[in-house]
Amino acid sequence: MIRIAAVGDIHLGTDSPGSFAPCLAGIGDLADVLLIAGDLTQHGSVAEAEVVAGELAGAEIPVIAVLGNHDHHGDQSDQVVKVLAQAGVRTLEGEGMVLRVGDICLGVAGAKGFGGGFAGASGSDFGEPLMKAFVRHSKEVSAALRNALDALECDIRVALTHYSPVPDTLAGERPEIFPFLGSYHLAEAVDGGRAQLALHGHAHGGSEKGRTAGGVPVRNVARPVIGRAFALYEVGTHDACCS
Repeated sequence: MIRIAAVGDIHLGTDSPGSFAPCLAGIGDLADVLLIAGDLTQHGSVAEAEVVAGELAGAEIPVIAVLGNHDHHGDQSDQVVKVLAQAGVRTLEGEGMVLRVGDICLGVAGAKGFGGGFAGASGSDFGEPLMKAFVRHSKEVSAALRNALDALECDIRVALTHYSPVPDTLAGERPEIFPFLGSYHLAEAVDGGRAQLALHGHAHGGSEKGRTAGGVPVRNVARPVIGRAFALYEVGTHDACCS
């Protein structure tokens, strides 16, 4: 059994030193890995990334993250990733990595994801170039997630994104903004890539639990949703996740 601590949308700013590190005290007794589902910063600046790095540097377990839309806002995402790496945080974008926990190999594939909507209310790559580019990007990042999942050689696969793969975990948000909170293309990647758990953030007003059409448990771990420093999930080699 793998124990996963997960949170998204911690939104640390330059005024946040000392605000998150205390929440991680003793996390090694509770979890084997910490997964962060994007929006680590407020505005995606290097200065904010340095604060995040300082808060995560003392984590007792491996930390894996994806970036969110806030982390891209300052057009410094490459620098943000480098700063986080200096603190030992591995940031994934269309990539995967494998951790060995005892005799089990955990594979995590990560991508920011993007919007686009869900069945019956989704955008299509037709019409204006800007609309085509919007939907094309959603399809491309979803395809990259699928490829990363497929490439994992492991016992357990987890998909980590910022945007949601299903509408279930958006319940509570205004339906009009669902297309900007996630995309069904991500769910297709999760199902096709044989993930056993999908984690995302972004939807602060959403709900924690959902499921893909293929039956994969989906969890919205945005901090305002889970209401605590991190949520804990257990995943076995053949079992669905248990919270």
